[in-house]
Amino acid sequence: MRCPFCGNIDTQVKDSRPAEDHVSIRRRRFCPACGGRFTTYERVQLRDLVVVKSNGKREDFDRDKLERSIRIAMQKRPIDPERIDQMISGIVRRLESMGETDIPSRTIGEIVMESLARIDTVAYVRFASVYKNFQAADDFDRFVSELRPASEKGDE
Repeated sequence: MRCPFCGNIDTQVKDSRPAEDHVSIRRRRFCPACGGRFTTYERVQLRDLVVVKSNGKREDFDRDKLERSIRIAMQKRPIDPERIDQMISGIVRRLESMGETDIPSRTIGEIVMESLARIDTVAYVRFASVYKNFQAADDFDRFVSELRPASEKGDE
């Protein structure tokens, strides 16, 4: 593993233990060249996934990109970070178990929205606003009105 401080490729593992999510290994590393200490995480990858964008462009699936977008939607929400990690791991496992290596970005977006809807409505709407490319306040209004139960719609 390359040292993030000096670029040395000969770093040493000082400690390994299961990470809090129990689906990865947390490793504390030491660089003998500069003395730097850093942490890495190792997780099982069942298969290499490729995301097929709506314009046909293909790119390697990036778990970190998925995690960033979900964490942005969940920002300042009262959700335990461990629950978010479990949700992300569940989404990745679901994608890997689909049996396909090429996954349309639309499928990933739908799975993320489905997962967010179960955990936090505000995060769900935030993610949807980017995913569905809302352009105006009316887009939000229409989307949120679809979330309201039928009894509430009649009260308006």
